[in-house]
Amino acid sequence: MRGRNRGSPMPLDTAKLGKFVDQCWGDAIVPTLVDYIKIPNKSPAFDPDWAAHGYMEDAVAMFERYAREQIAALPGATLDIVRLPGRTPLLFFDVPASGGAGSGTVLLYGHLDKQPEMVGWADGYGPWTPRVDGDKLYGRGGADDGYAMFGALAALAALEDQQVPHARCVIVIEACEESGSYDLPHYIDHLSARIGAPSLVVCLDSGCGNYDQLWLTTSLRGIAAGVLTIEVLNEGVHSGDASGVVPSSFRILRQLLSRLEDEATGAIRPASLYTQIPAERIDQAKRAAAALGDALYTKFPFVDATRPMADEGTELVLNRTWRPQLAVIGMDGLPPPANAGNVLLPFTTAKLSLRLPPTLDAEAAGGALKALLEADPPSGARVTFTPQAASAGWNAPALAPWLGSALARASESAFGAPPAYMGEGGSIPFMAMLGERFPAAQFVVTGVLGPHSNAHGPNEFLHLPTGRKITRAIAHVLAEHHARSPAA
Repeated sequence: MRGRNRGSPMPLDTAKLGKFVDQCWGDAIVPTLVDYIKIPNKSPAFDPDWAAHGYMEDAVAMFERYAREQIAALPGATLDIVRLPGRTPLLFFDVPASGGAGSGTVLLYGHLDKQPEMVGWADGYGPWTPRVDGDKLYGRGGADDGYAMFGALAALAALEDQQVPHARCVIVIEACEESGSYDLPHYIDHLSARIGAPSLVVCLDSGCGNYDQLWLTTSLRGIAAGVLTIEVLNEGVHSGDASGVVPSSFRILRQLLSRLEDEATGAIRPASLYTQIPAERIDQAKRAAAALGDALYTKFPFVDATRPMADEGTELVLNRTWRPQLAVIGMDGLPPPANAGNVLLPFTTAKLSLRLPPTLDAEAAGGALKALLEADPPSGARVTFTPQAASAGWNAPALAPWLGSALARASESAFGAPPAYMGEGGSIPFMAMLGERFPAAQFVVTGVLGPHSNAHGPNEFLHLPTGRKITRAIAHVLAEHHARSPAA
């Protein structure tokens, strides 16, 4: 069977596939993820002393132990722990084609670094305290994105179990994604000869609109972030003496933010921060909105009668995927209310996160943001905007017919429902880099981060049935990738 010709695949026995994958998850994957969640291997941006603390090495060692047992069943497969000086480590798998060398290469991606703890976890739950509650595995990193390596290896093992051929597969598991993947380009360069030119890239680090079907990510927003500081005094002074004479730094902050954002609607004002939304993406947004209904907003923990920013579902989808949006994600210069005396504050600092349309130039947007906020400071205050991040978004290439058909069959087989396509509002910085590096590749970007899974926040969980089903779906796609005709 290892020499079976392309174009005449052995069909997958879906019942056998489901049983195999479920057993992998139950016997090995979930217990290993439970142990992985216990490791506080925060990404370097949140643990500058990560190398000294050793938690990242602990996670790498755990992944390596598990993986070496699994690849023993994949003929010729190898695993290297690649280390570049001063950078986080990377796991690199090379799994030879099982159906002939002419079937191309598939690159599968995941990461093992984690976001920080975050406050607000429910009693009995915590970022480093794994807990299985029904179909959910709670704890930091299981869904974002620790499961990816396990799912990829299980999908390949499932094909080997049925002797269904697949292309050569390389699996890359990085340890810097939550810090913006700044190490990954160096590894891609370092490993370029070993990676080759993939015809398919599979990323398992995205979201899903619900847990009822396979969700494919069609775009990701970019981001321009930075710190805005308004200074009016060299030190704080009594507000009874100064108010009405000294301008409030907080009021000036409000004025400057109003240059960027309409405070009544939340719409971003500068036309230069928008791009034309492709017609195909609008159509997909309509279908996604119809599939999700009010779950588009009911998944969020709104307080009391708080309402979403639009009444119509398609507008909400486009708002979170193709339109710029501002979030003020940090403040400084304001004491906690319990410690706040009657003092007119000398400065106010806000950290701004501006999500950008997928095709907008992030560097140019960051420059425009700085110019907008620093120009003509109100009341002559000292205003500085310090850019901190400018990451490009990503818009998926047109879906090849063979892949569209494969995804439809994979979703029906694994979920019993057709796939859905929708952009994601967040940023996965390496996707734009991979898109530029491999312009001829097709992309499958999916994930398990669905309603209430709360990546980066408290009570993050991995929806275990979805993890199993995505594993099955990826096995289907790998089988059909190998079987497609050159003209597909």
